[in-house]
Amino acid sequence: MRYLALLLALSLSASPLFAQSSCNQMSLGRNASLNGFIPFPADNAWNQDISEAQVDPNSDAIINFIGSNTPLHPDFGAGLYNSQTIGIPYVIVSGEPFVNIKFTAYGDNSDPGPMPIPHNAPIEGYPHPGNGDRHVLVLDRDNCWLYELYYSFPKSDGSWKAASAAVWDLLNDEQRPYTWTSADAAGLPIFPGLARYDEVASGQIQHALRFTLQYSREAFTPPASHWAPNSTNSLAAPMGMRLRLKASYDISGFPSQAQIILAGLKKYGMIMADNGSSMFVTGDPDNRWNNNDLGTLKQVPASAFEVILMYPIYTPNNLPQGKAPRITGFTATPTISHSGQPVVLNWTVTGASYFVVNPQVGAIRGNTVTVYPTVTTTYTLDATNQFNRSKKQVTVTIQ
Repeated sequence: MRYLALLLALSLSASPLFAQSSCNQMSLGRNASLNGFIPFPADNAWNQDISEAQVDPNSDAIINFIGSNTPLHPDFGAGLYNSQTIGIPYVIVSGEPFVNIKFTAYGDNSDPGPMPIPHNAPIEGYPHPGNGDRHVLVLDRDNCWLYELYYSFPKSDGSWKAASAAVWDLLNDEQRPYTWTSADAAGLPIFPGLARYDEVASGQIQHALRFTLQYSREAFTPPASHWAPNSTNSLAAPMGMRLRLKASYDISGFPSQAQIILAGLKKYGMIMADNGSSMFVTGDPDNRWNNNDLGTLKQVPASAFEVILMYPIYTPNNLPQGKAPRITGFTATPTISHSGQPVVLNWTVTGASYFVVNPQVGAIRGNTVTVYPTVTTTYTLDATNQFNRSKKQVTVTIQ
């Protein structure tokens, strides 16, 4: 009952009603349909129509460095490959209990949780995820947040271990602090870059796709926030580089699933998000994909693409500078209470793009939330913007 009361308090005191209506159209479950809901605002980089965007002056040289004959490769599909599903899965949840996340590598770049990650959430590569990236993607339909974990392992007590994790507000534009990673090397969200079966079945993709390249340099361009260099060549891609399928490339002879994906690549392009096999584009694993259809994408060479103008390109020499959020107040009313009684947390912050309160609460909008502590608890407020994160604590004593 306390958990249900907490959910009600969260929805009434912290989340705008828009959050409740925008995500409600999504279905629940593994690889479920979003039923037309598009993550992030229309002006978000993932959702921008770049069909008329200027071509980068180094486009031809960059494509030649990638390898002009390197084929596009769908890194997703139906069935299993080496006993693993093909692609990055996701799950849409409602009323899921929030659990703790223990970080094993990049905790200082991660959002602390708690997060509504089911114990049986699909891990990339399931049913035998092995030692790959082991991404876990969870969409919280109740509050319209996206949670993403990298190198993830469920624990017997219901919590999770992960190398890193990030929270994304599905209703707003958000960026990791400059030089911070996320669950992806580029510091980007993964989910909005997936080619999903539900949207291809609807007849169109309305966002950029995620892809990988073998080499990247010590640089990133928006919307990325992080680099993971493995090359010093000036033609190696910065994280966040965007390719667009040329308008002149004839897609009329491709089968339906491939043709819809290629049409999306002409309008929205694809964003380089990690090091990996070159020209591998990411999607979800779904047995309704036609692998023969998807296989025809391998007929498209890198030379059919062009690089969209990259500006700015950030390197260690020109990183933007700014101030972390300023927390001027974080209070609990009352500060002394009895077990299970409501306590209202309030905060006053300037310059923040999103908040996380832990324990018990997690990612949240607004500046207040009601909690129901059963033992003396110290609450931590994390306020984050594109430059850094600020923290403040308040303790509630239970008599």
